[in-house]
Formats: sequence, C-alpha cells, structure tokens
Amino acid sequence: MPDPALVMWATDRASAMLGMQVVATGPGTARVSMLVHSGMVNGHDLCHGGLIASLADSAFALACNSHGTVTVAAGFTIDFVAPARLGQTLYADAREVSLRGRSGVYDVTVRADDPEAGEVVAVFRGRSRSLGRAIQPD
Repeated sequence: MPDPALVMWATDRASAMLGMQVVATGPGTARVSMLVHSGMVNGHDLCHGGLIASLADSAFALACNSHGTVTVAAGFTIDFVAPARLGQTLYADAREVSLRGRSGVYDVTVRADDPEAGEVVAVFRGRSRSLGRAIQPD
C-alpha cells in the first residue's frame, strides 16, 4: 500500500494552494516546507501567523495520518517565537509525542531557512483523534 499520509496529502487542496511541499514522512513524523511569498505577508511585512499555523497543521496532519487511519485535529496551540519574512523557506517538523487508543499528541517545530539549524519561528502542539477507519487510496 502507498504511504497513507501521502494518500491523504494528494487531495489536500489547501496545502497545495499555499505551495507547501512534503519533504519527508515516516511513522508519526513529517517535514513540510513552504516559501513565504508576497501574498503571505501582513501589514508589518511579516508572514501572517495564520499561514505559519497552517504549515504546522499540515505537517501535523501528515504525521498523525501516517499510521493509515483517518485522523483529524481535536485542537492545537501555537506559540510564535520569531518572525518569518518574505523570501524565507519555512520548514515544519512534526513528531508524535503520544498515541494512545484513538488519541494522539504531536509537536511541530517551524524553522526558517534551514530545517535542522534554522531559527525557530513557532512551536505547535496538536491533539489528534482517529475516526477508526482506514485511509483508502483513490
């Protein structure tokens, strides 16, 4: 069977519209990138926080759907710790912290320009809930 997270991603039109790219996926993990372009900056000429949250949420979605079960967000929090600017590439790294029954907890770190050593822009914690049915390829 193909990677279940990528099956889900194939029809994620919101992430595609924002130009997000899957860099890597694995069991309970994902890395997604997004280039900050001119349509993404706010009135302070910084990347809009809602778009940074969308990037983190997309990485979270890939990580929590990687086990092959349809899984949705039950909620998340995000803290912005540094600005993201026009022209920067942002990387969101998601990792599973806990998966128990149908509930999971995932942490996502968003970095600018370098996925390993770039400045941390935001930290996100997502809570997931499995719907108990398998992801089906189209």
